Amino acid sequence: RLGEDFARELDRQDELSSFRQEFVIADPHLIYLDGNSLGRLPRATAQHVRALVEQQWGEGLIRGWNTGWFDAPHRIGGKIAQLVGAKPGEVVVSDSTSVNLFKLIVAALRLQAGRNRIVSDTGNFPSDLYIAQGAADIFGGIHQIVLAGSTDRVTPDLDDLYRQIDERTALVTLSHVAFKSGYLYDMEAVTRRAHQAGALVLWDLCHSVGALPVELGACGADLAVGCTYKYLNGGPGAPAFLYVREDLQARLNSPIWGWIGQHRPFDFDMTYRPAAGLQHFLTGTPNILSLSAIEPAVDMILRAGLDRIRRKSVQLTEYLLFLAEQELVPRGFEIGSPRRAAERGSQVSLRHPDAYRINRAMIERMNVIPDFREPDNIRLGLVPLYVSFADVQAAVQRIANIMDERLYEGFGVQRLAVT
Repeated sequence: RLGEDFARELDRQDELSSFRQEFVIADPHLIYLDGNSLGRLPRATAQHVRALVEQQWGEGLIRGWNTGWFDAPHRIGGKIAQLVGAKPGEVVVSDSTSVNLFKLIVAALRLQAGRNRIVSDTGNFPSDLYIAQGAADIFGGIHQIVLAGSTDRVTPDLDDLYRQIDERTALVTLSHVAFKSGYLYDMEAVTRRAHQAGALVLWDLCHSVGALPVELGACGADLAVGCTYKYLNGGPGAPAFLYVREDLQARLNSPIWGWIGQHRPFDFDMTYRPAAGLQHFLTGTPNILSLSAIEPAVDMILRAGLDRIRRKSVQLTEYLLFLAEQELVPRGFEIGSPRRAAERGSQVSLRHPDAYRINRAMIERMNVIPDFREPDNIRLGLVPLYVSFADVQAAVQRIANIMDERLYEGFGVQRLAVT
């Protein structure tokens, strides 16, 4: 039955298998393959947040600000820095991914005055493009946003991308791992090409941080943002982080002048003076409950080690691709992710004309949770710390059953509010 014994043997050999027990798994029969949208709840996080609410807030009250709350954006940012190949003072946790993108895009365009081109690609997350469009509008529409295309809806056209990067380019902004296909960019190669043209590069790490090694410093990356609720398992709506290379921090000015970014916020001066370093990219009061929930999961990932996480991720996705080729392609699916592991993040996408209805059947009839992305894309996010090889094998079996029994025909094409 699609290699059940083989899957169990792979799980017995899995050096990360013990980490699965560190997550809340309320339904042992549920196969959760949507960690690239929202990671599972770590048990340590539940305990940590309970103690934070009942003791630090309940008993300590406002005294908590001087016993770890106020420096949390930098402390947790320093831990995330270890996951993205950055120095501790180059990463801070603050606001949402979109707000951080806005801050960094506007700052970059100001620094690059005289250049009028923003380069991205058609595989980028739409919100990233909306933020770029909004930033360009603030500058009076003088910037042209150019999107490199794709020939197969899986991989970007790198020749097209490199053609667009020239002396007019102020900023190149891309998702390190594409949200639909899982395509993984060669960060070093793209950054080098952009720098040769005098452009800055801003990387969106939402679908790579915590799932694979990222080397911002070694690649010479200028700027980056990322969320914490996917592979970092920080919880729904958890704050995002931003990265600014050390030598750029004094040259870039945040467009949002908040009191926490002020030189001495508790002097309450009437005139804003930016704080040194990354502090001036902070805005309002940190969201301590959601911010603190990130830390236990980051500690777990550091303990597991990104090299081991990436090794298992490649094994999981290779196993899924093998099973999909054997069992799902003959049933009308197409592979929507790169075949080469070096070009793939920790997800596999499957395409089918009835993908939305199949997705609904997976969730409501087969107890498998993926997600759907328009127009025909089912994403299977494989988080190595809690997804097993048996999960992968069973998920493919259940999808095959949906097709054989035509269970998807019982669902309409009308989309739910969240897909």
